[in-house]
Amino acid sequence: MSTVTSADGTTIAFDAYGEGAALIVVDGATAHRAVNPVNAELGALLSDDFRTYAYDRRGRGESGDTAPYAIQREIEDIAALIEDAGRPAIISAWSSGCLLALDAAGAGLPIAGLVLFEPPVIVSDAFHVLPSDYVEQLDAFIAEGRRDKAAELFMTAAVGLPPEAVAGIKQSPMWAPVEEVAHTIAYDGRIMGTTMSGKPLPTDRWAGVTVPVLVLHGDKTWPMLAAGAEAVAAHLPTAALRVIPGADHSTEAATLAPILRECLTWSALQAL
Repeated sequence: MSTVTSADGTTIAFDAYGEGAALIVVDGATAHRAVNPVNAELGALLSDDFRTYAYDRRGRGESGDTAPYAIQREIEDIAALIEDAGRPAIISAWSSGCLLALDAAGAGLPIAGLVLFEPPVIVSDAFHVLPSDYVEQLDAFIAEGRRDKAAELFMTAAVGLPPEAVAGIKQSPMWAPVEEVAHTIAYDGRIMGTTMSGKPLPTDRWAGVTVPVLVLHGDKTWPMLAAGAEAVAAHLPTAALRVIPGADHSTEAATLAPILRECLTWSALQAL
């Protein structure tokens, strides 16, 4: 394990694999290195072409956390990783991590391009939408010391699982790791903002994104996420859309690795 120090003094833990173009992998809500092996697998597969950074977002795993939370702090965390790499980076992101990656690119970080797997975007109220007070509910549960209730709300309101399914998950080994980082679910809620409200995407939020963007979704995913990926690709002038056969809201490293290798042709990397 290695670490970088973010602008506010927070320690961010990461593992780096291989040498070559810089690739930073940004997890979605609740995921980190100890529970998501795909990022490490991706780093091993790409070790001849990329230096891949798999890191724990702040408040998770072996990374620190410094109050008060702000989205800008997580952008600064990515900036610290890019500084460690010493060159512009491709950002590959999962789920709500996609929106953080877009914010980082829009903020002008030295990013060569983005590969976004199923950003959580719902632009039609025909689908399941987040309650307008989602973040406020999460904050209240955490203030009360009820990480279990925050995790339940995430599973039902954001993921869209029925209560009986969540009850089953609570009896499984996967529940404890989710509850452990439940205080960070509100961080992703803030990053999402109104992207799961059923309303059109905000016109100004990612106006500063000028790098190539590849938006991915699985052909087995939920229809609302497929529609969301299509909406993001249509919203960004520099974006393209690709459908991944056989994938749902996740995919294997062996599927993603060749797609990322294609990104080595992006002009910002060719200029190095």
